[in-house]
Amino acid sequence: MSISKNQLKLIQSLSQKKYRSKHQLFIAEGVKVVNELLQSSFEIFQLFTTDNFSCENYQDKKILVSEAELKKISQLKTPNEVIGLFKIPLKNPLKKSGLTVVLDSINDPGNLGTIIRLCDWFGISQLVCSEDTVDCYNPKVVQASMGSLPRIAIHYTDLKTYLKQSKLPIFIADMDGENVYKKKLPQEAILIMGNEANGVSEAIKELANQIISIPRFGEMQQTESLNVATATAILLSEFKRGNELFK
Repeated sequence: MSISKNQLKLIQSLSQKKYRSKHQLFIAEGVKVVNELLQSSFEIFQLFTTDNFSCENYQDKKILVSEAELKKISQLKTPNEVIGLFKIPLKNPLKKSGLTVVLDSINDPGNLGTIIRLCDWFGISQLVCSEDTVDCYNPKVVQASMGSLPRIAIHYTDLKTYLKQSKLPIFIADMDGENVYKKKLPQEAILIMGNEANGVSEAIKELANQIISIPRFGEMQQTESLNVATATAILLSEFKRGNELFK
């Protein structure tokens, strides 16, 4: 069975957010990512696979394609056996407890995907994003998240309203903040990470209780800043390490 013109049009359209919203579908590519999503609560809409991909439980959703056809619909340089179209799930209510990561205007899909994966690694179940943060169902975000997407509740909302309503302590990551290694960090808090070029916006900074930073140890002290995903990893590690130390 080959791909129809309508199917091809649908797949290609899902690279754009407006069509993902219209159809309530997103694309996942590759064996690892697709298998992770198939084993999750996410609902499969359609699978386009070569002979090499095994999915006995989803035969009714499977369309067998050639490697040439897979390459035609893939957004990867090297297509990997399977492309899945999944339904965008309904959102759960925002949690008001625990440790929550908040993203202020993150633009790079790779950074968002990596941060989703980091939340999964560190047991952060909720990620709150500003409305101008890149869409979590962008194909590049899905790819970079490496299958962690179903395990993190991701919300897009007006950050000022969300933060004003929260009763948790609010921490902002900033170069001019207090050394994170010298702080006792709470088990329940909000950690805000800012835009790749400009950091956290001034309007959001005004709502913070505390500003923390990762100190530089290099002798030359010339590195301008850390990548936002790298900084998120370090700070989440410190929050979790502190929780273990002070239990």
